[in-house]
Amino acid sequence: MEAALTAFSKWLATTSLSHAIQAAGWIIPTLQTIHILSVAVVFSSAVLVDLRLFRLFERDQPLREVARRFLPAIWPVLLVLLATGSLLIIGEPRRSLVNPTFYLKMTLLLVAVLLTAGLQRSIASAPVAWEKDRSRRMAGKALATVSILIWCGILFAGRWIAYTQAG
Repeated sequence: MEAALTAFSKWLATTSLSHAIQAAGWIIPTLQTIHILSVAVVFSSAVLVDLRLFRLFERDQPLREVARRFLPAIWPVLLVLLATGSLLIIGEPRRSLVNPTFYLKMTLLLVAVLLTAGLQRSIASAPVAWEKDRSRRMAGKALATVSILIWCGILFAGRWIAYTQAG
């Protein structure tokens, strides 16, 4: 598998789009800036809802309202992350495609997206249960803890990619 990824990343680095991204000195820093700002939006939106589950943020607001305010922002910004991340991979394919830390980040991201989507759906379908049912509140706190840890793992893995790249 590693040989195939190495071969693919070498081929991708020879494409005209990859060369264009590499040749223009401003493209990669611009993409990285947009990517990092988008990560901040997604991370903060998810964590604010998690903090509400802990009752550390917006205690006077119903959970449903906090989730309605912050969770929908995640989905369009994830598309921006997909676009900027894809262009960064095309510009520097070896940095990501043969890097195990990149796959850790992608795995954590998949888990975080599924967890966030499930939470959003659950809050929308039974908002009062998250507030009144003690076992559901405890489950919400556990879920919030896992969510925060996963989102922090994504941040750390994204940063470590630069330090664990092959060759």
